[in-house]
Amino acid sequence: MLSAKLSLLVCLGASLSVLGDRLSLWAKMSLIGGAWLLTGGAHTAKIIIKTLPRDVRAVVKIIRLVFHVKRAERRNLTVPKMFAESVRKFPDKILFYFKDEEWTFRQVEEYSNRIANYFLSTGLSKGDSVALFMSNRPEFVCMWLGLSKIGVVPALINTNLRCDPLYHSVSVVKCKAIIFTSELAQAVETIFGLLMEGGPKFYPCYSLGPCNIPSAVDLNVVLPMASPLPVSEEIRDNIGFKDKLLYIYTSGTTGLPKAAVIKHSRYILAGGGLTIMMGVKKSDRVYCPLPLYHSVGGMISLSGCMHDGIPMIMREKFSASSYWKDCVRYKATTAQYIGEICRYLLNTPESEYESQHCVRLMFGNGLRPEIWTDFTERFNIPNISEFYGSTEGNSQVLNFDNTVGAVGFVPVLFSSFLPLGLIKVDESGEAVRDPATGLCIRCKAGEPGEFVGIIEQNHPLREFNGYSDKTSSQKKVLYDVWKKGDSCFRSGDILVADDHGYLYFKDRKGDTFRWKGENVSTAEVEGVISRAAQLTDCVVYGVRVPNCEGRVGMAAIVEDLGAAPAVGSHLDLNYLAAQLNARLPAYARPIFLRIVQELDMTGTFKLKKRELQTEAFDINTIKDRLFLMKQGEYIPLSQDLYQNILSGKERF
Repeated sequence: MLSAKLSLLVCLGASLSVLGDRLSLWAKMSLIGGAWLLTGGAHTAKIIIKTLPRDVRAVVKIIRLVFHVKRAERRNLTVPKMFAESVRKFPDKILFYFKDEEWTFRQVEEYSNRIANYFLSTGLSKGDSVALFMSNRPEFVCMWLGLSKIGVVPALINTNLRCDPLYHSVSVVKCKAIIFTSELAQAVETIFGLLMEGGPKFYPCYSLGPCNIPSAVDLNVVLPMASPLPVSEEIRDNIGFKDKLLYIYTSGTTGLPKAAVIKHSRYILAGGGLTIMMGVKKSDRVYCPLPLYHSVGGMISLSGCMHDGIPMIMREKFSASSYWKDCVRYKATTAQYIGEICRYLLNTPESEYESQHCVRLMFGNGLRPEIWTDFTERFNIPNISEFYGSTEGNSQVLNFDNTVGAVGFVPVLFSSFLPLGLIKVDESGEAVRDPATGLCIRCKAGEPGEFVGIIEQNHPLREFNGYSDKTSSQKKVLYDVWKKGDSCFRSGDILVADDHGYLYFKDRKGDTFRWKGENVSTAEVEGVISRAAQLTDCVVYGVRVPNCEGRVGMAAIVEDLGAAPAVGSHLDLNYLAAQLNARLPAYARPIFLRIVQELDMTGTFKLKKRELQTEAFDINTIKDRLFLMKQGEYIPLSQDLYQNILSGKERF
């Protein structure tokens, strides 16, 4: 801890740092000398002076963000009320650009009012949940906004889900209705039988063809007849700042998707994150090609745009070849990314549009250090705001000063503003504790550890609302971390910090790995493989592939030569591939397959996978049969294919 004298010196330094270049050389030298004397080292003093302007800027941003949320809390503001204020300020300003459509704030308000009034007439009320299974379009936002106006909690379902994961996502929050678009009707029909008895009602919308679900109500028919006027003041006032707004799903570390609870307070906080923390201005236009059922596009970008009158350019689905073309067409000045998007864009042929755009800022997460400089230089991006956090977590950090590779930082001298840190964990992911105190051990600079953040309920930045499932919520909480009786949110990620407080992503702890911008739950994939191939032993893990962000899925399967096969002789790979393609989204399907005779187990009968991950798909050292999924089928991994993967000729 800093002494009182050093704290005073720091405050003085913070004030002086605002003067920038106008600060005299004598003052700078005095500050450095004082810091050196009080901290006992020139190295520490240099770090303090170097990071002071950055840290002061961060503290100012955090104070503004807290004020933003506290002001909303004092007014008991909700997202519908917040948006109604924006409508009064910018009634005819464009909120959404989508294909050839333009939606003003007033149009979004009136459409969402129709939705609120219609579903109110069906008997839905505060606390009920409704599944929203729709691709990106302005009506998607209108749907959940309208439902939230009557206190109904929309569950934003990942449009890649099928079969069991889809059924689980709908049922885990006890949805009373499913709203879906025509292109997803077939996926809904496959789980209709499971949901039929006492299950939800079905509401197809924007149908391009017939719906084969009995008693489904076509919203295209009923919504035009609903009132575009606001719901009664009594209903509006019955919904508060701390009430549930949405469920946004995250795969977590194990098992099926988990429904993270998003309150009105959290969504309003996210809006401040866009403008206050990341620096998006009211004069900007935000390009959002990411799915709105995710928190990056559907919370951070959308909330800020809805609150501050910022136009959003919405795209149905990301397209690398259209990214810069869209930015030019719609005059985007800020744009979103995830790490995979940056890699895809770098792999596209040069285009005239990449030099014509006027994007001044890109923000997102997952821009890898290996391609950071190449990306910003090729596409002439002056500013990158790279952030780190999770949908359900209370631990978010931001890199707003273009430090290559950093996902954020913790202020060196003002760390109490962000009570976050890295703790030591063992190979199994368990926290390592000090034998003398029983508390967790904080990592030193350069030492990797799990990222955690103090939980403080009713605090705008530190609250943890968890999942709809209390058991899953408790698994994310660690007790007695920095002191007895405290609790921290466990990110499940391994990061490393440098001397200046910058944080760098290293790996994901546990069984989850990230591929194509999505978290892949190995337990879920293992379950599908086991059922499809009638196997007892199989493990799924992520492996590194050159020139690819994240990890590519790989499965090691035990082929029991004495057992009856599911289909054909022993293990039918065609049948297995067909089942994986039918039951899993594309990002979750194992690209590599390894057929083994046995798998090692721990003393507690847990399958080991670390050695398998290390060996990956190295055809020169692995004696087992290896396969590669190509065009939906598993084919033997040949030496030529292997070399093409290493050289980048074979793309995923």
